[in-house]
Amino acid sequence: MAQIIDGKKISAEIKEELKAKTAELKQKGIEGTLAVIQVGKDPASSVYVRNKKKACEYIGIGSQSYELPEETTQEELLDLIADLNQDKEVNGILVQLPVPAHIDEKKIINAISPQKDVDGFHPESVGSLTIGQQGFVSCTPAGIIELLKRSGVEIDGKNCVIVGRSNIVGKPMALLMLRENATVTITHSHTKNLKEICQNADILIVAVGKKEFITGDYIKQGAVVIDVGIHRDENNKLFGDVKYEEASQKASLITPVPGGVGPMTIAMLMHNCVESMMK
Repeated sequence: MAQIIDGKKISAEIKEELKAKTAELKQKGIEGTLAVIQVGKDPASSVYVRNKKKACEYIGIGSQSYELPEETTQEELLDLIADLNQDKEVNGILVQLPVPAHIDEKKIINAISPQKDVDGFHPESVGSLTIGQQGFVSCTPAGIIELLKRSGVEIDGKNCVIVGRSNIVGKPMALLMLRENATVTITHSHTKNLKEICQNADILIVAVGKKEFITGDYIKQGAVVIDVGIHRDENNKLFGDVKYEEASQKASLITPVPGGVGPMTIAMLMHNCVESMMK
């Protein structure tokens, strides 16, 4: 039976470390502020925004909240971002995704100054990661690296299979695992022999966006399984991309849903916010 990787506990440890760091920076006269922009009233987005503001308060940095109506134009949103880019009081800017359909998500991401891109989505941030330079790293993949390291998982030389190739998780995850000297395979919807490839993984990271897609027979005995997926059924019960009961019979370590990867995303956003204070 697999040992559970407790994301709540690890994220709490990280937030405590960041709280101490912000207190230290404040003594040197360095303050931080995160600007959070939400367009529309998507309920899930509202929950995420609330949690981000709470995390800022907890670690001791300021937050500015911009809750814009659904009908906000792309130009109005770009103007706000331009103002925040110039605002010396603001260290980090975050636009809660998804944005309404009439707004071009790429243009919004590209408009945020790379120096304030605490989500790590700007092409310059992604480019820096690709060539091994300093820059903000996308929060979910960065959180997974922390989960592995703080759970004592050896990454160096291990076979890592990533199921999913999104710009937010799959691709940056592969780059981070390469940085840690893993041998990395990225799989996706066109991959042939997916099951056989997954069965070779010492570390299996699943971010495919399909409920319980990975069953026990995809998993090598003793593998470490990281489940990035999150799905709700009609009773509001949460599930991941991995069939947890089956996977936990084969894995040595596994993240639960909820309480695994999720809490780490906000912890690493706070980490990026503290980094932005030192730029």
